[in-house]
Amino acid sequence: MSEFISSIARAGLGLGVFLGVCWLLSENRRRIDWRLVAGGMGLQAVLAVLILKVRFVEAAFDGVAQFFVNLLNFSRDGAIFLFGDLVQRTDTFGFVFAVQVLPTIVFFAAFSSILYYLGILQRIVFCFAWVMKKTMRMSGAESLATAANVFIGQTEAPLVIRPYLERMTRSEIMCLMTGGMATIAGGVLVSYIGMLGGEDEAARLVFARHLLTASILSAPAAIVAAKMLVPETNPVDESLAVPRDKVGSNLLDAAAVGTTDGVKLAVNVAGALLVFTALVALVNYVLGDWVGGLTGLNGVIASATDGKYDALSLQFVLGLLFSPVSWLVGVSWENAMAVGQLLGERLVLNEFFAYDTLSKMRAAGTITDERSIVIATYALCGFANLVSMGIQVGGIGALVPSQRPVLAALAARAVLGGTFACLMTASIAAFLV
Repeated sequence: MSEFISSIARAGLGLGVFLGVCWLLSENRRRIDWRLVAGGMGLQAVLAVLILKVRFVEAAFDGVAQFFVNLLNFSRDGAIFLFGDLVQRTDTFGFVFAVQVLPTIVFFAAFSSILYYLGILQRIVFCFAWVMKKTMRMSGAESLATAANVFIGQTEAPLVIRPYLERMTRSEIMCLMTGGMATIAGGVLVSYIGMLGGEDEAARLVFARHLLTASILSAPAAIVAAKMLVPETNPVDESLAVPRDKVGSNLLDAAAVGTTDGVKLAVNVAGALLVFTALVALVNYVLGDWVGGLTGLNGVIASATDGKYDALSLQFVLGLLFSPVSWLVGVSWENAMAVGQLLGERLVLNEFFAYDTLSKMRAAGTITDERSIVIATYALCGFANLVSMGIQVGGIGALVPSQRPVLAALAARAVLGGTFACLMTASIAAFLV
């Protein structure tokens, strides 16, 4: 009990530290709208309590989570048609990833495109945007962008507010970018459910609930972080209207467009993991075989970590650097370095790589505390990494070239804002899980 109370206290301290750092790094501390900050944190806390502690809301959310789990099974049927018995192989992660995870991304991209064509996704986005606008007095454009980021990701969400992009202020652009960094797209969310839950249907449902909750809770947190780092100093357009543009000329065309986008995303994910894994191996070869071997650091590290790390490596360095952060969000100290490694991998590489590592740690028993696993799930749930800087500047810049200098200037701050938003969400979750 004392350890639990201690972790709760640390989570509270962490929440204060993350908000304090946002204040310290603010471009204009005097213009921070503290009512917006209070409204955002209040909305995040209320949503967390409703989803995780109020029984009828929790039951309804479980229904949504079950829907996402069912999508995994539907995509599995398509994978079986394409790959046959290979889908049944679960002895290596490579088979699971190639024939189960990647097809899920393609299927959900097509499914999302169909929902958008039918107008269903726009209505969901509008409702969520309306709540945030009323709670935090935001502009219509940034409310819609943040809400869209929860469901369709950082590269697709700007399309929802394309008519607004040209006249958005610097602070609104920051909010758009930070929201994209702090949340994840539906397609990859479903794939994370499969990665973390494996073949266990109950585990899939648990992780589906937590991943969905994390993405929703990070939306108001992203607004708070963005508006503290880059406060609004200009008048804004408060009108709230979702553009009526549709993807595709008919339902089948919408599915085809979504499929093409999903294939591109799946190939990009696979390519990024291939390259990043190879680069990590290269860095570890230099650190472990050369630096660690010649200096004797490998033995010191193995002894100091009780064999959890057997040599100087990128994972060890990241774990060492980010362990205080993971401790602040409420992770137990014995797991702080492992979760710190995950936080570092998400920032330097990407969240797919980090969730893959979390899945392997969970299977190997490296992290045995389920509470620490859940907190890590929340902390990693976002696109806040160095690669996303280029993705956002290139993707949004292609839609509105006149805003490219602003996008480039804010990219690093958006990564910081997205990171702090995910950490604040993890701190809130630490109070309730």
